[in-house]
Amino acid sequence: MPAAPTPGPLRKNARATDPGAGVLRVALLGCGVVGTQVAQRLIEHADDLGARAGARLELAGIAVRDAARPRDGVGTVVPRELLTEDAESLVDGADLVVELMGGIEPARALIHRAIAGGASVVTANKALLAAHGPELFEAADAAGVDLSFEAAVAGAIPIVRPVRESLAGDHVRRVLGIVNGTTNYVLDQMTTHGLDLEEALKEAQTLGYAEADPTADVEGHDAAAKAAILASLAFHTRVSLAQVACEGISGVTAADVAAAQQTGHVVKLLAIAEQTAEGVSARVHPALVPVAHPLAAVRGAFNAVFVEADDAGPLMFYGQGAGGRPTSSAVLGDLVSAARDRLVGGRGPRESAYASLPVLPHDAAVTRYQVRLVVADRPGVLAQVAQVLADHGVSIDTVRQAPDEPYAVGVAEGTAVLLLTTHAAREASLAATVTALRGIEPVREITSVLRVEGA
Repeated sequence: MPAAPTPGPLRKNARATDPGAGVLRVALLGCGVVGTQVAQRLIEHADDLGARAGARLELAGIAVRDAARPRDGVGTVVPRELLTEDAESLVDGADLVVELMGGIEPARALIHRAIAGGASVVTANKALLAAHGPELFEAADAAGVDLSFEAAVAGAIPIVRPVRESLAGDHVRRVLGIVNGTTNYVLDQMTTHGLDLEEALKEAQTLGYAEADPTADVEGHDAAAKAAILASLAFHTRVSLAQVACEGISGVTAADVAAAQQTGHVVKLLAIAEQTAEGVSARVHPALVPVAHPLAAVRGAFNAVFVEADDAGPLMFYGQGAGGRPTSSAVLGDLVSAARDRLVGGRGPRESAYASLPVLPHDAAVTRYQVRLVVADRPGVLAQVAQVLADHGVSIDTVRQAPDEPYAVGVAEGTAVLLLTTHAAREASLAATVTALRGIEPVREITSVLRVEGA
């Protein structure tokens, strides 16, 4: 009997029945925190990952900008000889490409090159997908390869696959997500320890939860990219980053957090995507979440995504939304799935944008406001305030006047603080109401405007 053939490199589009289908070459683009963890696991768990995939996943190399620069883990857990500055050649020789470089270029060009060469791609690049997702999905479809991105939305939390596959037979109505660990940590510290935003942010930087330049997190840009991806998945409609209304937490004060606690809320930065009879809206902003809502209990740097579907009802996905090891879990899950598809000549789920619903303008969203006003302390003021709201078609849910509360300390003599919560109305009407309130004589100052979500 002749000896069994020795497994060799997998040819492009080879099937599992091929005698040479024994090895899949993996090109890794980027060797940062996540990239190093992915490389380490590909090396240390090669046997297990190969058994799960159906072929050995061989790390062919790691593309970096400067191969000589010292890097944590390189030379110890990751052999330095794997590093290369020639990303294009590495991609050209790969069956599977993992892009963890971040940014738009050269990541976009390298992914296009990989797809054109017949390689399936795994990426965690939410900014790239939010800006150029449609063109990349179209290229992958034309080439018959997978483009997977579980790690792009919430780190280790499996949310892309459940929304795209598990809920494919259901009708998703709304997605509320805490999808940025930095801002959740900052707001949690403000809530639990009474810190102001600057103090909490410095602590987050000291612990490694926030970058030296935290702008992308604090101003909501990171969460907005994820909101665009979630909205596109949930509603089978292409939603771009430019179509996501974005407001960060830089304006949130310790007084806002204290006022929220007095009314039974916590402040969270939410990514919100919802479908109405008119179309789809996507937005990111700080919001008051009732303490009874599951998202209110998400502490520290953790993330959670709350999905409301017609038949499945409310679902929440919770876990670590960032970090090398957690994110590497999602990356490797996609990698094993892509390897399996390649071995059997199949495909993973393709982009689903069949619904092509209109994406609503930012001011068409329906929400509630909580407004904190300093007003003249005299009879009839509340009636004047209520009339302004009525003139704009906005009704009052609750009014609270509490001079002894922390958020009312220090107001001038002869004034009072009103905490006003509205019923749901269009964003445009609510914004116009706030503008009109600023213009009436009894209102001395509007110190805070926050949306209320999750009721």
